[in-house]
Amino acid sequence: MPKQVDHRERRETIARALWRVVEERGIAQASVREVAQEAGISHGAVQHYFATREEMVVFAMDFASAQTSLRVAEGVSGLGDPPHPRDLLRVMLVEMLPLRPDARTTSRMSAAYVLEALHDTNIRTRARDGLAHGRDLVERIVRQAVTDGHLSPDRDPATETNLLLALTGLTPLVELGVIEPQEALTAIDQHLNQLFGKGT
Repeated sequence: MPKQVDHRERRETIARALWRVVEERGIAQASVREVAQEAGISHGAVQHYFATREEMVVFAMDFASAQTSLRVAEGVSGLGDPPHPRDLLRVMLVEMLPLRPDARTTSRMSAAYVLEALHDTNIRTRARDGLAHGRDLVERIVRQAVTDGHLSPDRDPATETNLLLALTGLTPLVELGVIEPQEALTAIDQHLNQLFGKGT
């Protein structure tokens, strides 16, 4: 009896191969042929799952986002119930930085995706919507922290959200060795301490 193919698993295998190409050689090298070779499957097999390179890149980014969300969920599971918003935001920020191999891989995929979005209208719309969704999530946490008294009521949630997300701009500094990972963590912790203060 022929072996049943798990189509979702095969698509994820292709996505992971694309991640490796992006991480090691850059998004410009992420052609269907290169990804097929990296995945160890035929060019035609990749095209069976993804009709175009764009479809493949979009799925790979969606999968990368899902993996980041899983890492955040795992980190949050170790916090209190409910978690303090400072701790929740710290987990989210740390998991967006390239501080561990898995996070570095998805971070580089995210950076490559933004570059693609600058020159591809369809990807641009999806990327913008994805970033807006992530930003809205952070702002909801900040607003709830104000409501619950963890943050001063004179804090503007929109501005504080933008300042928190600006910390993800530490990524290229870490990637290019301008600062050490611990320096990025120190910056995150110092900002969160200043935002929430002690004993909140």
